[in-house]
Amino acid sequence: MSDPTATTAKPILPVRRIARSDLAARGEPFVWIMGAALVIGLTMITGFLAFVIYVGALTFWPQPVAVVTTTQGKVIAGEPFRTETFKPRPEQLEGASPEARAQVEADLGIVERTLYRVGNYDLFGEDFAWVSTFEVKSTTYPKDMYFTERLEWGPFVGRMKELDAAGAKQASPTYKQLRDAHALAVVRRAEIARLEKVEIAGINHDIEDLRLGIRRADLEYGAGSPEAAAAKARAAEETAKLEARYKVLEQKVTSLRQIDETYAVTLEAIDGQTKTLPLSNLVRFYPANDLSVGEKWSIYGARWIEFITTQPREANTEGGILPALVGTLTMMILLSLAVAPFGVVTALYLREYAKQGAFVSFIRICVNNLAGVPSIVYGVFGLGFFCYILGGSIDQIFFPEKLPSPTFGTGGMLWASLTLALLTVPVVIVATEEALAAVPRSMREGSLACGASKWQTIARIVLPRAAPGIMTGLILAMARGAGEVAPLMIVGVVKLAPELPIDMTAPFVHFERSFMHLGFHIYDVGFQSRNSEAGRPMVFVTTLLLISLVLMLNAFAIYVRNRLKRSYQVGQF
Repeated sequence: MSDPTATTAKPILPVRRIARSDLAARGEPFVWIMGAALVIGLTMITGFLAFVIYVGALTFWPQPVAVVTTTQGKVIAGEPFRTETFKPRPEQLEGASPEARAQVEADLGIVERTLYRVGNYDLFGEDFAWVSTFEVKSTTYPKDMYFTERLEWGPFVGRMKELDAAGAKQASPTYKQLRDAHALAVVRRAEIARLEKVEIAGINHDIEDLRLGIRRADLEYGAGSPEAAAAKARAAEETAKLEARYKVLEQKVTSLRQIDETYAVTLEAIDGQTKTLPLSNLVRFYPANDLSVGEKWSIYGARWIEFITTQPREANTEGGILPALVGTLTMMILLSLAVAPFGVVTALYLREYAKQGAFVSFIRICVNNLAGVPSIVYGVFGLGFFCYILGGSIDQIFFPEKLPSPTFGTGGMLWASLTLALLTVPVVIVATEEALAAVPRSMREGSLACGASKWQTIARIVLPRAAPGIMTGLILAMARGAGEVAPLMIVGVVKLAPELPIDMTAPFVHFERSFMHLGFHIYDVGFQSRNSEAGRPMVFVTTLLLISLVLMLNAFAIYVRNRLKRSYQVGQF
């Protein structure tokens, strides 16, 4: 008989040890691949940002002006813009010296050439000129060469031949004399602009309101009614007063312009051609080859200030981007105000109130699919629904006197913001649902057990705990909305909109107006300007500003999110 207490010994099977060389079993190759992909992605992003920052930051730095004499006897003057290599055709080497030909052959036919910004478009018909190294006979940097920025026709590169200050002419004026006279001219130019764009524009606005008031009275009471006649009488009296003020201001502007025309400067190009301009038409000028380090930094800072605070000029390739900056910032704020409540309420209903089942799952699938719809489709929807249907109805009800000219029945700031809100609301819904699901169920049950209602539990327990996740979704929505351009091209963005959506004219907020956007501005300057080379620096500096704006808004949202997180760790906000 066998002993019941005895145990049957099981044979010990050999354990296969994983060899150190068997990397696939351990997973090291996959870790390396994922790490390499991360490094490559970070390198690409860092390299792109570094390139944009480098080119954008150097755009406004004043460059020297070179005077280049070619072997054919041609003389050009301009800023060195960029350098590249190319292989010249045989006919391009016809005027080259034997030494230059030998050098080209020694370099295997590869030649370096430099693009110079010569300016003077009104005289030369071109802004830039290529000069190859084998064409250069000599290069000098005279100290009397000025780089002049003008309100029209772009920069002028040449010499200051004469200054005419109300009849007192000064040949070859000094830099100080030019600056002193120009400072007074800038004051006159600013006063003329203030009178025309503020006071006279305000009078025109008031006269137009009176005209619309008469039309409204005709529509409401009838063209021959006593009420309409009274409205016309009051409008005629007010219009007469406004026209009297208009004549006074017009005479003042005319007087200032007559004085302004007596202060002029004569510019001389490198080929001897001259151009006489009012001093007030010059934005900035400086002896490019005779500047101290402090003067260069002063010009650099002044250009940045002009870029941020003034209107664009020369088909948006020069001047500032204030309308685009204000339009982008206003649109992003309206986008956030529109997308946050819709996204949060929708996610709250789907997660907390809706009965989970096939229908709710179908809605979630639809929401996720909406995030993949091309943005141009949202633009077409915004144009059809917001602009034509909703905006047209608003015009019929509230602004019949302005028809057939639309007020809200066309693209504008409000409709563009709502269109982008629809575009980004799926991101907020998904992020908010995830944040609500992350709140422990025990916290809900504890609140309900203490006698709180479902809404009190959601408002005081669930939503505060989910707030950091909701802010994450809002950050992602803002980042995507800031970079979208295709929908905006249909529902409100324009190439040039000197009237801002927010100004000092009642009612001070004009969300029905078209607007400029930094993203569209980049596209327009880079691909729609008459000279892509002239717009190239503006593309990079505008890109740098757009990235900075998005980073600042996201940084503020991240700061708020981190405060919300810490409030539940230390018990205070």
